[in-house]
Order: sequence, then structure tokens, then C-alpha cells
Amino acid sequence: MSQEEIEVEAIGVEVASQPIELYKVLKIANAVSGGGEAKFVIAEGYVAVNGELEQRKRCKVYDGDVIEFNNEYYVVLCDQPVDESPKVTEPKPAKPEKHAKKPAGGSKAAAKSQGKNTSKSKPAKNKKPKAGAEKKSGPADKATGRRPINF
Repeated sequence: MSQEEIEVEAIGVEVASQPIELYKVLKIANAVSGGGEAKFVIAEGYVAVNGELEQRKRCKVYDGDVIEFNNEYYVVLCDQPVDESPKVTEPKPAKPEKHAKKPAGGSKAAAKSQGKNTSKSKPAKNKKPKAGAEKKSGPADKATGRRPINF
């Protein structure tokens, strides 16, 4: 099978960095009105990259790639070198334990420290209804446990 060269007019799409995802190129070229539409037309099979049907929305395209959509051709133009460095996230340092271990042994100091309530939670307060707020009206539904709402 021989390769045939076909000459077509292509619209240049300048991008800041490469590789760039296919749906972003369609947005930059104003071939679609938004990213959702771009992803839809790619997934439905209306877009070809370098003459091959492409259905991956995040397909990486590079400088010189030709994109065909809606009987128009777009060529990706980028002056920057290819940036294929993987994004590395630094691991977070381990958090120190909040609870100190209780001392082992039968000493009186250990017994006293174990008897103390060291929780820092606040005691429950009695909530008073706000002025103008009405009480919940009507009995709860037996099946769902929901109460009726009055407006």
C-alpha cells in the first residue's frame, strides 16, 4: 500500500507547551464552544489525529500533529521543547502521634493518671430554640421516621 500525499490548508493552532491534550487543542482553535463539547465530539468519533480516528479525549498531541474535525484541518504549533517529565509529588512527613502512651507499671502516679479524664471535649449544652422558631409539628411517620414540614 503506497502513501499518498495530499495537500490541504490547515489552520495553525499555537500552544504554549507540549504535549497538550486533544480536547484542549479543539478549545484553543475555537472549533467547539467548550471543553464538554470537545470531549463529546472526540468520544463520538468525529476527530482524527494524523489521519487516524482518535477517541481518547486526553490523547497527547505534539508540534506538527494534524487534527481533522468538521472537514477542517488544524496543525499544532509549539516553540517549546517537549516536556515529558512526570509530575512528582513529594511525600508528606508522617504526623507525630497525638496520644502519649500510658506508663506501664503499678505505681500510684500511673494509677492516678489513668483515672483522670483527659478528653478535651466540651460538655453538651442545652440548646434553646431561637426566637421565632417553631417546634417541630406533628408526629413522626412510623415507616420513615420523618416529621412533616410546615411553611
